[in-house]
Amino acid sequence: MRAPRFWAHDGLSSRLLTPIASLYGRIAAGRMRQAPRYRAEVPVIVVGNYVAGGAGKTPTAIALARLAISLGYSPVVLLRGYGGERRAPSLVDPQADRADDVGDEALMIARSGVPAVSARNRRAGADLAVACGADLIILDDGLQSPALAKDLRIAVVDAVYGIGNGKVMPAGPLRAPLAVQIEATDALLVVSNGAPGHGADRLEQAIAGSGKPVIRADIVADDTFRPDRPVIAFAGIGRPEKLAESLTAAGIEVADLVGFPDHYRYRDEDARQLLARAQAAGLPLVTTAKDMVRIADAISAPLADLATAAQVFEVRLTFGAPEAVKALIAAHLPPPRR
Repeated sequence: MRAPRFWAHDGLSSRLLTPIASLYGRIAAGRMRQAPRYRAEVPVIVVGNYVAGGAGKTPTAIALARLAISLGYSPVVLLRGYGGERRAPSLVDPQADRADDVGDEALMIARSGVPAVSARNRRAGADLAVACGADLIILDDGLQSPALAKDLRIAVVDAVYGIGNGKVMPAGPLRAPLAVQIEATDALLVVSNGAPGHGADRLEQAIAGSGKPVIRADIVADDTFRPDRPVIAFAGIGRPEKLAESLTAAGIEVADLVGFPDHYRYRDEDARQLLARAQAAGLPLVTTAKDMVRIADAISAPLADLATAAQVFEVRLTFGAPEAVKALIAAHLPPPRR
C-alpha cells in the first residue's frame, strides 16, 4: 500500500476515521502488552518503527549488524520476507535467491554482506538463525509483535515525516497508540537524509521526557554517483518522496518522481512507461537498491531493459555517535560468545 496523504495532516478524512482508529488502537495496545511467546537462545535487538511505511529500518539493521560485527558478535538479521513467496524459513542466498522468493529487503541485506534469514514464523526464523551460528539476532520490524522476547528495542523515525498526524491507523500512520509504543522502546533513532524537517520534534521531546536516549543517524549517499544532468527517479518504497529528498540533499536535481506502493512488483508495462518517459525527456532513470533487487533478476525484455537502464542511488546509514550505540548494546546485551 501507499500511505494516504491525509495521514500527514489532521483533516476531515482523519477525523471521520477516528472511531475505527480508536478500536484498532485498543486491539493493537492489548497485543503489544502481551507477554512474549518465545525467547530465543541468543539476544534479540528489534529495529522497528511507530508508523506504517518506511522510516529507515533496513539501512539501520545493516548498519547495526556491521557495528555488532566490529564488537565481536556474529549477527543475523531476521525478516518476515514480505513480498516473497517462500514459506519455509531460509538463510538467504544472495546469488541464488530472488526477491520473489525471500522478499526484497531480505535479499538486499544479504547482498550487502550481512547474513539474513527470511521466515514467516519468527520463532522458526530465530531457531534457524541460531543454527546458522548467530549469537545475536537483529529483528527487522516487529516492535509491536509479542512473538519474540527482545533485549533491546530501537524505534526508527524519519526526521522529516515523524509520526505524521499522530493518529492510529486508519486515521493516521501509527501502528498503535504512541504512549504504548514509547513504553515498548529503549531508544529512539532519528534518521535524516540531509533534508530539513521537524516532523520528529514532538516525538523526540516525548522520548527524552521518558528518560530514554535519542540517537541520530544520517543517510549518506555514495559520492561516486554524480550525474551531469537532472534525473527521473522512481521508487516502490513506503514513502517514495524519501528518494527525491535524498537525491536533492546530495545535490542532484530531480526532474520527476514516479512513486509506486511499497514492495511493488514491477510489471512489463511499468518498465515500458518508465523507459519511454526517460527517452522522451533525455534524462537518466534512478531508483533505490531495494527496488533494483526486484527488477534486476527479470527475464522479460522490458524489465530487463529497465534494470540495465536504471542507475541505483546507493546510500548507507551512519550513526552520529557510534559510541553511544555501542554503549546502548553493552547496557542491554551480554558480551559476544567469542
